[in-house]
Amino acid sequence: MFAPAKPFVSTHYNYRDHRKILVIDGHTAFNGGVNLADEYINEIDRFGHWKDTAVMIKGSAVKSFTLMFLQMWNMDLKPTDIDDADIKKYLEYNPQPKEAEGFVIPYGDCPLDDDKLGERVYMDIFNRAHKYVHVMTPYLILDGELETAIKFAAERGVEVSIILPGIPDKKSAYSLAKTHYKSLLESGVNIFEYTPGFVHAKVCVSDDINAVVGTINFDYRSLYHHFECATYMSGVGCIDEIERDFQETVKKCRKVTFETVKEEKLMVKLQGIMLKAVAPLL
Repeated sequence: MFAPAKPFVSTHYNYRDHRKILVIDGHTAFNGGVNLADEYINEIDRFGHWKDTAVMIKGSAVKSFTLMFLQMWNMDLKPTDIDDADIKKYLEYNPQPKEAEGFVIPYGDCPLDDDKLGERVYMDIFNRAHKYVHVMTPYLILDGELETAIKFAAERGVEVSIILPGIPDKKSAYSLAKTHYKSLLESGVNIFEYTPGFVHAKVCVSDDINAVVGTINFDYRSLYHHFECATYMSGVGCIDEIERDFQETVKKCRKVTFETVKEEKLMVKLQGIMLKAVAPLL
């Protein structure tokens, strides 16, 4: 399921596990952009300061992450080969319900079906927003549907702001992201580049009510080719904290304008134009 024999140009070669899940005894889970490598905690400097995010989940929602982990662990097994007793022992923890505001809904996305849940959740946030949508993403390689949803939100008066890296980890993805700048700016989207380094966070927060934190980038790989996961939150107390983190990050960014787009290096512009044809593979 990860590398089947296909023609050379097949996108199947991009199938990989991009999820970041840590579950502790069934009562606590962590989900976000943070991998187990030194640059993610700025112990080493590869692309300037590394900006990342994650959420800690407690209670019954943790079981969803346990199930996602077990699903991936047993991915190469036939259903008849899976020991139900072995699965159930990891699902026995049942936390006592506590009074909590709002909703926390973990979800996973899988390239083996036709349900592109990651993209649908993002589009739903843009389509339902009334005041603002604030995004942090390391990559911006959009298909027509998602780009239209972003632009339409801005055109109907929603404040749409996107933070992207100021220092890229992949020059090809960096060049492709810039091919979207002019069109988004024309629709009123605010674009910022994180000057201290690389933004690896995957955050989408809207109207002080809804937010998504997880592993899903705004690019073809995450939306179509990867095994992904995220946490959808609505009406919970940490939404304000997520928005505050966005605003603190904006202070460290340079704003993209029509002038900065014109001043971009010619080689970056040409690379982005040439890579458009193979964008779904990048």
